[in-house]
Amino acid sequence: MSTHSMAERFAEANKALPLVAILRGLKPEEAEGMALKLYEAGFRLIEVPLNSPDPFKSIAMIRRVLPDDALVGAGTVLTIEQVWQLKDCGGELAVMPHADTAVIRAAKEAGLVCAPGIVTPTEAFAALAAGADALKIFPAELVTPAILKAIRVVLPKGTRLLPVGGITPDNMQPYVDAGATGFGLGSALYKPGMTADEVAGVGRRFVASWKALAER
Repeated sequence: MSTHSMAERFAEANKALPLVAILRGLKPEEAEGMALKLYEAGFRLIEVPLNSPDPFKSIAMIRRVLPDDALVGAGTVLTIEQVWQLKDCGGELAVMPHADTAVIRAAKEAGLVCAPGIVTPTEAFAALAAGADALKIFPAELVTPAILKAIRVVLPKGTRLLPVGGITPDNMQPYVDAGATGFGLGSALYKPGMTADEVAGVGRRFVASWKALAER
């Protein structure tokens, strides 16, 4: 296991590729093959939402098969109990659809990276005060680039902002221009029933789009 701290590993993964692969509906028998193909495509942040079949088993399997420069965790983390289940299965990322500060604090107590979901400045500042490592802008369809830009201005410099919801390879630019530092990729990347090769192919299009934006 890496001697780097969780925060350092998260920073390095973001530097490599700040795109989170959200695998909602993934089955444990698909987990290893899917994760390896995504890693090959460049992904270093992988999330299995907890409303997937046997998600903790999938997370444990992915964690075992990927190198230490990848971070693996759960999405749709709603409770403190789920935080500790995630910790117990080897997960490292706790991604939330909301900004419950008790859950954020529990995630930090467990030594996890935490990305709660926020829409408003009030939620953003409360989440950061509770220890959030990044802010998931969710649903991104509700937070237009203009709104994101307005929120970005008042947040501490260096705050990671990851829009999630409706993100495609073609609509990332306005969010990046507004201050997004990465994205969570859901059904535009992965839908249940897709093969690992199909997902990797879509993933490579996202990677190419991100790199083109980052190199401007």
